[in-house]
Amino acid sequence: MAQTRIDEGTGYGRKPGSINRDLTDTAAGTKMGELLRRYWHPIGLARDATHRPTPVRVLSEDLILFRDGAGRAGLLYPRCAHRGTTLYYGKVEERGIRCCYHGWLFDVDGHCLEQPCEPELGRHRDAVRQPWYPVAERYGLIFAYLGPPEKKPVLPRWDILEELEPDEFVEASNLIASGPVIIPCSWTHHFDNVPDHYHVPILHGSNSGTQFTELMSRMPQIAWEYTACGIKTMSRRKTDDGKTLLRIVEGVLPTVRLVPDTVLSRNGKCESVSWLLPVDDTHYILYAALRKKPGWQRGFTRPGGKNWDSMTAEEHQRYPDDYEAQTGQGAITLHSEEHLATTDQGVAMLRRLLLRQAEIVAQGGDPVGVSFDPDPSPQTTHAGNFLIEG
Repeated sequence: MAQTRIDEGTGYGRKPGSINRDLTDTAAGTKMGELLRRYWHPIGLARDATHRPTPVRVLSEDLILFRDGAGRAGLLYPRCAHRGTTLYYGKVEERGIRCCYHGWLFDVDGHCLEQPCEPELGRHRDAVRQPWYPVAERYGLIFAYLGPPEKKPVLPRWDILEELEPDEFVEASNLIASGPVIIPCSWTHHFDNVPDHYHVPILHGSNSGTQFTELMSRMPQIAWEYTACGIKTMSRRKTDDGKTLLRIVEGVLPTVRLVPDTVLSRNGKCESVSWLLPVDDTHYILYAALRKKPGWQRGFTRPGGKNWDSMTAEEHQRYPDDYEAQTGQGAITLHSEEHLATTDQGVAMLRRLLLRQAEIVAQGGDPVGVSFDPDPSPQTTHAGNFLIEG
């Protein structure tokens, strides 16, 4: 009697997948959450801070952003220190924000300035401090530091945003070419994408249509190197005239990406700095500061010239992009189900670096890339498109 051959490898009996929470968690007290809190993060465009309180969510914390009458931006814990109602309904005044319930007034640093219902506007008001976080403005963005006060570093400057030509200017943005402003998945999905340059000829060169240039659709030769505070990916493609396009992309801890525009005519250093803001474990926002010239547009096209939000469900299936690929991993990817291959070397290197720095912070040390020098030099970048001989 012939023995029936059993076809193995079906989905039956598959074990539930698991997540490496040390990589993805953003809340205070977690390993990655504490690493993230040792750096400055953009929490909005400068124009987002107004006389109307704005709710923002940063690193799994809900906060209130506003700008007082003197022009100072403030970032406060939303529950009023008096009786706990939200400052979202507060009234912004010259010196700060006044709670709608009993009128307690707090400045941008959380000091209680007035308690109108109390004798002498609050004899003990100095004993009350509304939880707050330091903010600073640069490149058209508002940055916040959510970490331990004694470990607050200086807010970095970046060489490519400081060394401008006479006709150049810096413009801030929170828009990306693919997807909504708030992306519904872990920030790590996008950060993994930075050293994953092999997805470019596949996702952007065929599945999405030729989105960049024909040259970018060719399979490159790729190498990865650690830098002083991150990882750089170096890809090489032969041009039709025998030259080589050397394209360098950088990931800088904890969430900075330096990805040069893909238009070949832009031969030189990267024109932008982008920050992935972890809203919480399952959402992120991409903020960018771009060095631009009048009339210059980024070299990125859509199938049929459509915007992402005007594409049909069928078109999203026919032309998947970074948004579809990254959110398609789920809110947080199941790391136990991955099978990393040789082309994922950069992803593995970046994850190891993040975990190593998170452990350094857990042991009381300082992570890479932070500076306490009150007058540091701008951070040197390497990313760009470079045409070289041979």
